[in-house]
This record gives sequence, structure tokens and C-alpha cells, in this order.
Amino acid sequence: MDRKILLEFLLDKGWNVDLIWWVDFLAVSIVLIIVAVGLDLMAKGLVKGLFKRLARRTKTHLDDYLLEARFPTYVAQLFPYFFLNAVLPIWVIDRIGVSDVLNTILNAYGVLITVWILRSLLHAIRSYLRTLESFKDKPIDSYIQVFMIVIWVVGIVVLFSIITGREIGYFLTAMGALSAVLLLIFKDTILGFVASIQIAANDLVRIGDWVTMEKYGADGDVIEINLSTVKVQNFDKTITTIPTYNLISDSFKNWRGMAESGGRRIKRSMLIQTQSIRFLKDEELTDLQRIERVASYLKERKEEIEKANQDVDKSLAINGRNLTNLGLYRKYIENYLEHHPKISNELTIMCRQLPTTSYGSTPLEIYAFSSDKVWKNYEHITADIFDHLLAAVSYFDLRCFEVSQGFIKDN
Repeated sequence: MDRKILLEFLLDKGWNVDLIWWVDFLAVSIVLIIVAVGLDLMAKGLVKGLFKRLARRTKTHLDDYLLEARFPTYVAQLFPYFFLNAVLPIWVIDRIGVSDVLNTILNAYGVLITVWILRSLLHAIRSYLRTLESFKDKPIDSYIQVFMIVIWVVGIVVLFSIITGREIGYFLTAMGALSAVLLLIFKDTILGFVASIQIAANDLVRIGDWVTMEKYGADGDVIEINLSTVKVQNFDKTITTIPTYNLISDSFKNWRGMAESGGRRIKRSMLIQTQSIRFLKDEELTDLQRIERVASYLKERKEEIEKANQDVDKSLAINGRNLTNLGLYRKYIENYLEHHPKISNELTIMCRQLPTTSYGSTPLEIYAFSSDKVWKNYEHITADIFDHLLAAVSYFDLRCFEVSQGFIKDN
């Protein structure tokens, strides 16, 4: 009523009708915007307070992540939107064009708020799922990004439909016509999405896996898997990014099997000088029986050899059955490893002889599994084992292979 009285008063004063309308529109707009801002502030306080009370009373942490993602803040912004939409008929009178513009702006604002609400909800869900044991090693980011892209695409299409006044089907038809261009633009995203599904379905890589991919210089733990890249934190603390699709198109090494097994493999060789390998004499066998790791073995073998050599001319050591210092040393290594507290007895323990090299060395390869899989501890265990084995070589009258200066000059 007061508004009509004011308009009639200004008409009586001789003001132009259009000027009166704009003054009235601006005055009403200022009042409504102030009310909308106040409503927004009040709604934020109420919604935030409600969520904070829920967060304190509930055991789940999802509501905490919703607060962190500002979900209540964006939900509160719906209140001024609904308010302005409700008062639009009395906000603009007798000006259909202005009413249409304001309606378009409000609807576009509503679409943006809806997108931001869904976006914050997805961020909260992602943060919450990361805290669950069953999802810690899953590529959650990839799926969240897919939903995010879908939300933004739908939001942009609806936004253009509102602004231009055309049906949504018109834009979908246009997108169909531009499908080749869209596929080119989103090629990496599509490939990454397909790769993420294959990685998850085939359980190729999980977050936390140790992977090695020499092509990209990656050797470390996977810390993130998303649509476009897989982030690997190398052991020197640098970050290597690998295109997600390349994990299914190229080869790489995943050490998860080692981490989940009973031990970490030790596979290393010692080079024994071939000229130092020889048959052992009886008196030497008696002396070597003092070595605990081969005492029982020597006793059994000596009895077998004596029975086998009853009718053999032993004036030459090569005749009949004999023990060699290298064979006895191999047995010593296996027994030593079997009794080592840090070596897993549930997995293979073996000392094998590799083909003799052209330089006059015979490699002895130690094949076993350390029960401690931590890299630093594993290296210490391996070093301790080989320190002992290298020191024990001389007790069997063997020598480690060395390349002399004269040998280098001759070759």
C-alpha cells in the first residue's frame, strides 16, 4: 500500500513514468538484496550449527568432512535463492523483459549453487572413503573425478539452456555433432577413465604399492591414482607422474607380491677363483669336522664315501667318490642360511653354482628370503650374511676371484 502511495506521489510531482519505475525497482531491489543477504547469514549460522551438533553426536566422520568441504555453507545459499524466486512477482511489476532477465539470473545462480553443493558433497565422500580400510588402496580419485566431470557437463548444458532459452535437447544434439572434437579434447580423460576401471577390476595397482617403471624413472610407492596420472613417490622423495593409461599399455613391476609374501628375496653371487677348487684330503675332513654347520653332514658323507671306495685305488684323489672344498662350502652356506634368525625357512633357501666364466671364476649364487622386508633392514641383513660368507671362504681353502693389474693389461 505504501508503495502505491509513493508512486502516486511521484506522479503528482511530475516525474516520468519510466523514471519512477526504475527508482521503484532499484529501491525494492536494494531492500530485497539486503533481506536476502541477512537470510543467507542467518541460514549459514543455523545450518552450520545443526551440522556441528550432528558431528558431535554421531560416531561417523562423514559429517566432519561435510563441514570441512563447506557443504552446509553452500546448502544455506539455497535459502536466499528460494526467497528471491518467491518474491519475483512483486519485485518486478509491469516489465516482462526485466522479469525474464532476473528469472534467468536467478535460475543460473541456482544451477551454480547446485553444482557447488554436489561438488562439496563429492569432496566430503572422497575424504571419508580414504579413512576406510577397504578403500585406502582403491583409486577413489578417478571415480570422483568422473562424477565431477559429469556434474559440470550437465551443469554447463543446463546453464547454456537457461541463458539462451533453448531446449536442453538442442545442446545435446550439438554435442553429438561435435562428438569427434569432444573425443579429441577429452581423449586423455577417457583413456584415463578406462584405465582406472581396468586397474581397479584387475587389481593391478593399489595406493601404497611399491612399483618400478624404468621408462619414467619411477621406483617408489604409489601415493595417488586419478583419471590422468598416477603419482609415485620415489625413494629419494621425488615425485614421478605416470599417465594412468600407460600402466595398462606398458610393462611395470609391482612389488606387492613381495610385500604380501613371507619374505624379501636375496639373490646375489660370490665369485670363487676356479683354480682354488680341489678335492679334500682325509686329514682335512677331520679338521673341518670342527665346523658346526657341516659336522653332521661330513660324518654322514664320510661313511658313504668309505663304503663306496672300498675297492678303489685312492693313490689318486680323482679316483672314486670325493668331497670338494667348494661342495662342502656350498653345504655350509645352506646350513648357515637355514639357521639364520632373519631368513625365512618357509621359502626357498639355496646355494647354487652358476656356469664358470671365461675369466676363471665360478659364481656361487645365494638364493634366500629375508623375513624382514623393510628396505634398510633388508640391506643390513644381506650385508651381514655376505660379510660372514666372505670371511668363511678361507676356512675351506677357497679364494675369491680378483682381477689383477696384469690381467687387465693383457685384456
